[in-house]
Parts: sequence; C-alpha cells; structure tokens
Amino acid sequence: MADWIGEVLDDLIGQIDQNIVVETSIDPKLQSVAEASVIDELAAKSVKFNVSQGALVAMTPDGAVRAMVGGRNYAESQYNRAVTAKRQPGSAFKPFVYLTAIEAGLTPETIRQDAPLDVKGWKPENYSHEYFGAVTLTKALAMSLNTVAVRLGLEVSAKNVVRTANRLGISSKLDANASIALGTSEVSLTELVGAYVPFANGGQGIAPHVVTKIRTAEGKVLYTRPADQLGQVIEPRHVVMMNTMMQETLLSGTARKAEIPGWMAAGKTGTSQDFRDAWFIGYTANLVTGVWLGNDDNSPTKKATGGGLPVEVWTRFMRAAHQGVPVAALPGSQQGGLFSNFAQATAQASTPVNATLPAGAAGRPAPTRTSVRPEAASGLDGWLMERLFGR
Repeated sequence: MADWIGEVLDDLIGQIDQNIVVETSIDPKLQSVAEASVIDELAAKSVKFNVSQGALVAMTPDGAVRAMVGGRNYAESQYNRAVTAKRQPGSAFKPFVYLTAIEAGLTPETIRQDAPLDVKGWKPENYSHEYFGAVTLTKALAMSLNTVAVRLGLEVSAKNVVRTANRLGISSKLDANASIALGTSEVSLTELVGAYVPFANGGQGIAPHVVTKIRTAEGKVLYTRPADQLGQVIEPRHVVMMNTMMQETLLSGTARKAEIPGWMAAGKTGTSQDFRDAWFIGYTANLVTGVWLGNDDNSPTKKATGGGLPVEVWTRFMRAAHQGVPVAALPGSQQGGLFSNFAQATAQASTPVNATLPAGAAGRPAPTRTSVRPEAASGLDGWLMERLFGR
C-alpha cells in the first residue's frame, strides 16, 4: 500500500525534496480487516487448493480506496498484486458483455440459447459441461453460462464490448475477439473493481484514487484531489437492469455463499482457464470490493473457483465493513420496492445518455386505482413496466 501511494505521489507532485503530510482515503480499521481476511483464508486453505497469493481492493461508490491488500506477506514480497499484476478475469468480465447487450436493446428477460457452440473451431463449454437450452439473460449471468456470453459477444460484436469496458474504466489492452466474452484479456484487480463502481453508484464514471490531499509540514496545500468529471457512463435504467441480474448471482447463482445481513448486494464471480485465477467482485451501495486468489507463476490451482475462496474472503471483509452502517439500497434494488425502483430509475434518467420514453408516454395521464395497467412497450421500457405491473 505504502509503495503504491509513493508511486501516486510521484505522479501528482513530482520529486519531493521536503517533508510533506499526505491525507489518504484508507480506513485503518478496514485495512486491518482486509489483511486478516486474505491472510487467514490463505493460511487455512492454501495447501488444499494450491493457492499461494491473494489480493483485495475495496473502494467507495466515488472511487476512494478504503482498503488494499497486495499480497499475503509484504516482508516476503513487495509486489502489489492489486495494482501491478494483470491476470485473466474469466467470467468476472461478463458484466461488460451483458451491459453491451442491454444497451443494444435486450433485457434481463430476453431469451438466448445455452447450447454447444463452434466459433471457427473454438468450442467454448460451460464449467459444468451441462447445457440448459433456452434461458433468460438473468439466469445465464447468474449461472455464468459461457455459451450464452459468447453468443452475446458475437451478437453485439467484440469491438463494442471493448468500448463498453473502456468507458467504465478498463485501461488495459483488450483483444477484440470472440473469447473476450470469457475474460481472456488480462486486467488488474484495481481497474476491474473501479469498472464495477458505476453499477453501485447509478452509472457515474469514477477514477480509483487513494490520495486526497498533500501539504507541507508548514501547512501549505500542494494538492487537493479534484472531483471526477467523467459524468454518466451508464444510462441509469441500464444500471437497474444490470443490478437486477447481478443480484441474482448472489441469490441463486455462483456466489450464493456471499451474504451481508440486511444488505442487498450484487456481483460476479470469475475463474480463468485451468483454475489459474479465482475472482469475485461484489458491491453494495456502500462499498465495492474485489478479491483475487492465485499463484504468481500462473500455475493452476486445485480447482479454486471464484465462488469459493474469493467469496469467503469478500464476505468476511464486507460483513465487518458494513457493521453499524445505515442500510442503503442499490440503484434498482428490490429492497426499495418496485415503485420506488421505477421512480428512482426514471428520475435519474432525466439527463440520460440515450433515453427514450415509452411509446405514447407524452401526455399520458397518471394511473388511478381504477385504471387498467399501462400497455407495456417492448424492450427496456416494457421491462420496467412489467416489473411495476406484472406481465
């Protein structure tokens, strides 16, 4: 952590030739919990799963890093796996594929086929080697069905998926090919966590940061972090849809062991080829946290998956991090009730990226108790209407 702050300082104010005071966003209590969560998990299970290293990054919905663990033992290795290491995110990359599809007009209830697939000789398979036929996008993402993700990637194009990931904050080089849907391009944990933040904050772009202010020993301010000017990077109604799907990952999907009492959370697991990397990026309205476990030499683990050890580390950390914090709902969370969700989504969409009103919405009278339910339009607006009034 200190090494990373040192690198950040050099970028912010250049060569330092005097004593300075640096204010950071790190929460000492959360930092301690994060270190214990990673270290204790590895101490208990590293031999069983052949996992030697781990990393954790937690940041607020405005991108302020509250805790960061770059490895299990700083004395043995100063390499920061949270910032410097780049690894394949596996299925943790899929939200960018699904978001691209949602932005193209699909909804969580859109049906796609989960079936064997051949892409110029490449035959992606599901982790379980099972196929479920016609499935909703929600089920496909929750169960992390690879064939559906690849089909969606081909449908919306790999180049558009890359654009979506870049827009949300992925700066590493991404290869625009069919396998990008399964997270084959390497990224760092910090940039991946940062790219999930817009899902937690209603669609606002952020830049992950740790230094908030720098001043001299005499009190002269050398640097104050300016507010992010990235603006809206996801249409708010699309955020609602993505959160609906990624909540299901924790309720019935690959991250069922992740739970924070009283809080609605969402996220996505990831496991790279040959079990070399295990990831979980999960978030509430309060905190976005990512965990990576694997080996520095990129050797396979003994079937460590994102839904296993990373979820356990995440859950221990996030439960402690949310103690005593007033509960807040995610944008579009079911906690707020369907009417508040719809009101929140449509109110936030008053200054959208590419918003469209339901057909005939202009001048439509407000429904009364005796009104029949409005006729649902197709696509996004129809999906929102169906959540409000049923099918």
